[in-house]
Amino acid sequence: MQGKKIYQEKLFTTFRLSDRVPESNFYRRLKGVLDLDYLYESTKPYYGSSGQKSIDPVVFFKLCLVGYLENIISDRDLIQHSSMRLDILFFIGYDIDEPLPWHSTISRTRQLYPESVFEAVFTKVLQLCIEKGMVSGHTQAIDSAPIKANASMDTLELKVPKDALDAHLKRIRVMSAIDKDKASSSIKSK
Repeated sequence: MQGKKIYQEKLFTTFRLSDRVPESNFYRRLKGVLDLDYLYESTKPYYGSSGQKSIDPVVFFKLCLVGYLENIISDRDLIQHSSMRLDILFFIGYDIDEPLPWHSTISRTRQLYPESVFEAVFTKVLQLCIEKGMVSGHTQAIDSAPIKANASMDTLELKVPKDALDAHLKRIRVMSAIDKDKASSSIKSK
């Protein structure tokens, strides 16, 4: 007899994200080896001591990393893409029923840091991924001698970003400047 699947929303469900993201998944493995707790101390000077809590800096830089690895420069597209991917939700520490930060929050947080600080911190986060053998470093220079990033290809799914880091950061700077201009003009029009 032919079956017909009928979808009906459940009022209650038992679902664990950790059960749905395989152990071999790139973002699950990256979450296991990437320790970004140092970001709390290094970004602390850029936050006030009162008001609403901001986006967690670890979540912010993980989302920036996802944008780089998935070749996404639009904050709106980044949030939409991340909300549809169980592995990315697991990586950034959000559950399926937990709303992600607004795309404008990502943009405002990026503008919170001086450009040089953002780029230095992001570069360090990316360097940690390269050191753990999770991301292709394209060509790295050590003592002025170019060498290929070292990673065991037998056990890893190596992420190779479409753009070099400098090109990606340049595109982010342009998007950030556009966002800043929009925010300035909306404040002036009020």
